[in-house]
Amino acid sequence: MTKKIILDCDPGHDDAIAILLAHGNPEIELLAVTTVVGNQTLEKVTKNALAVARIANITGVPFAAGCPRPLVRQIEVAPDIHGESGLDGPVLPEPAIDLDTRHAVDLIIDTIMAHPAKTITLVPTGGLTNIALAARKEPRIVERVKEVVLMGGGYHVGNWSAVAEFNIKIDPEAAHIVFNEKWPLTMVGLDLTHQALATPEVVDKIKKVGTQPAKFVLELLDFFGAAYKDAQGFDAPPVHDPCAVAYVIDPAVMTVKKVPVDIELTGTLTLGMTVADFRAPAPADCHTQVAVKLNHTYFWDLVVDALTRIGEVKI
Repeated sequence: MTKKIILDCDPGHDDAIAILLAHGNPEIELLAVTTVVGNQTLEKVTKNALAVARIANITGVPFAAGCPRPLVRQIEVAPDIHGESGLDGPVLPEPAIDLDTRHAVDLIIDTIMAHPAKTITLVPTGGLTNIALAARKEPRIVERVKEVVLMGGGYHVGNWSAVAEFNIKIDPEAAHIVFNEKWPLTMVGLDLTHQALATPEVVDKIKKVGTQPAKFVLELLDFFGAAYKDAQGFDAPPVHDPCAVAYVIDPAVMTVKKVPVDIELTGTLTLGMTVADFRAPAPADCHTQVAVKLNHTYFWDLVVDALTRIGEVKI
C-alpha cells in the first residue's frame, strides 16, 4: 500500500528537494502539490513548483496555487535564504504543465473528500495558511485525514526569532488552528531538521547519481549552503522540508516524542513560538508529537535513492 500525500509547500530550495523525494520514492503516492506564500510571494513559489515538476518530469499530479498572504498579518518572505526568486542558484526551465484551475484550499478539500477516510496524509512544508483555511471551510476533513506531518516549529530553537521558526511565525494564527484541530499531528521542527545537514559526504553521494535532476539538487545546495553560511553560520546547510516527507515514507528515520504543543499568539518576544510541554507523561488524549532525533545516513539514503529512481530527464 502506497502512502498517499498532499504536499503543501512554498519552494524554496528544501521544498524543491521535498517534491523530488515524494515523487521519486516508491512508497509515496503524490496526490497533489499546493503552494502558499512563504519563502517568496505566491506567484514566485508557484512558478518554482511548476519548474521542479518539469525538472523531475512529474505529470498527472495537479498543482494548485493557494493563499497569497497570511490570515491576519503582513507578508514576510526570506530572500536572505532563498534569494529573490525563492529558488536562486539553478537556471529554472519554463513550466510544462498548467496549474489546476481550483484554489489550493479547494483542491485539498476535494482530494481528501474523494478518498476513503484515514488514507491521506497532509505534508505542509511552508506556512499553514492553506491547511488552516481548508479545515475551516470543510471541517469534515479533520476526521478524514490520516495525519498531518509538518515541517515547522522547534521546541528548543527558533530561526525567525529567538524562539520561533519561520513557517510558524509568518502565520501564527493559521498554525494555531492547525495545531489545535484534533487530527494526529507530527511536528518535524528545527530541533530535528538542523540534524539534516548536507555535508560534503552527502554532496558526493548526490554527485555520483549524475543525472540532470541530481545536478539541479547540487545547484540548489550550492546556493542554499552559501546563504545559510552567511545568514546563520552553518558550515553545511540543514535541509528541512524533505525530513517531513521522509517521516511519512518510514517513521523509523527519526525518533519522535508525544507531547502537547500549542502556538503563542500574544507574546511580545515569543510570537509564533511552538510551546511544547515535556512534563511527562503526555495526557491520554494528546494528538501531537515532535521529532527529536534523525538517522542522518538513512535520511540522505532516501533522498539519493529517490533521485536515482527519477533517473535522467531531458529538459
